[in-house]
Amino acid sequence: MKIYSVYDAEFAPYGKVLDGYDTTCLVKAMKTIALPEEGTAYEPSIPVLEATCSFGEFQNRAYAGLPVQIGMCWGRNTKLNCLEYHRDSEVNVGEGDFVLLLAKMEDIVDKKLDTSKVKAFRAPAGVPVEVYATSLHYAPCHVDAEAGFRVAVVLPKGTNTEKPAFEPKSFEDTLLTARNKWLIAHADSSEAKNGAYVGLVGENIDIA
Repeated sequence: MKIYSVYDAEFAPYGKVLDGYDTTCLVKAMKTIALPEEGTAYEPSIPVLEATCSFGEFQNRAYAGLPVQIGMCWGRNTKLNCLEYHRDSEVNVGEGDFVLLLAKMEDIVDKKLDTSKVKAFRAPAGVPVEVYATSLHYAPCHVDAEAGFRVAVVLPKGTNTEKPAFEPKSFEDTLLTARNKWLIAHADSSEAKNGAYVGLVGENIDIA
C-alpha cells in the first residue's frame, strides 16, 4: 500500500503535526526502555517519560491543562490487526520514524469497516503528531525491523486502564475494552481470539 507522510495533504482529515515542541528529553528517555523480545508492548503511564520536560508542555499546551499521562507502545509490528478510538485526540512521538495505519469513524458502515479504507502515514522521529478522536488507529508499525519502534502515547489520564463495569445498552458499549478505549478487531488478530468484536473485514493489512 502507499505510505503517505504526516506532512502530506492526505493526513489532514486524520490529524496534524504539532508545532513548537522540543521532544529531545522525551526521545532520550524512550531510548532507555528495552524492546520486548517479540511483538509489541504498551503501558499507559510510564514514570520515566512523565518525568521529562515534555510532560508539562503536552499537558498545558496540547491538552489545555487537562490531566494527562505519557505511556508508550514499543516493539516490532507491521500489521493492522485492530483499530481503536478514544473520545479525544491522541498525541504520538516516535523515538525513530514509524508508520500509523488509520481509518475514519465514518468508514464504519453497518458495524463493519472494510480495511481497504485504511491509509498509512509515516511520521518522522521526534515530531509530535496529533491523531484526532474521529481517527481509528492502533499499534504503530516499524520501518526498520532491527530497530523496531518506540512511540510515546499522550492521552487524558486514566485512558486504557481498567474498563468500567456497567451493563451494555448499545452496540458501541460492547466495543469498550478499557477506559476510554473502543476497539474493533480483525478475525486474524489475537484480540479477536480473546473475544474482541470482529468488525474489520477484508485483508489484515501488512505493510511488510
